Amino acid sequence: MIFVTGNEGKIKEFETILGYKINNVDLDLKEIQSVDVKEVAQEKARQAYEILKEPVIVDDTGLYLEELNGLPGALVKFFVKNLTLKQICNLISENRKAKAITCIAFFNGKEMRVAEAEVKGTITKEPRGENGFGWDPIFLPDGFDKTFGELTSEEKQSRFMRHEAIDKLRDILTK
Repeated sequence: MIFVTGNEGKIKEFETILGYKINNVDLDLKEIQSVDVKEVAQEKARQAYEILKEPVIVDDTGLYLEELNGLPGALVKFFVKNLTLKQICNLISENRKAKAITCIAFFNGKEMRVAEAEVKGTITKEPRGENGFGWDPIFLPDGFDKTFGELTSEEKQSRFMRHEAIDKLRDILTK
């Protein structure tokens, strides 16, 4: 199996969760314009398989802001690319509730298997922390006093959505 991503942060998180190095390929895939991480992950898995002709795994994670009716969702990487984290924090006036959803899609040319997991939290008023990547410094998971950006990699990966989604996919693939 090949993990398809150009995101070094995701590679490190996968390897931390799995406990071993993974085969990785960075492909320039066209990303469909959808806020739904499942749709995006499935389409990217199909494209990657067509290029590599080998079983692939694709991960997509979205950040869903309640006040913005679920935006940016799977489009969060475009928000982070074009806005500062402080600007994203400032998009929200009152309702700071959010959720992060990770979807991992496996495709072998015949069968698509998908695992999703989410964590609820809030968006901070200011970015906090230097760890992680992307929007980690502005997401405060429920029940914690540290953002993803303040947690160590081990703290973050031991209990949140990517870990849960990997465990679910592992269960799906072993059945």
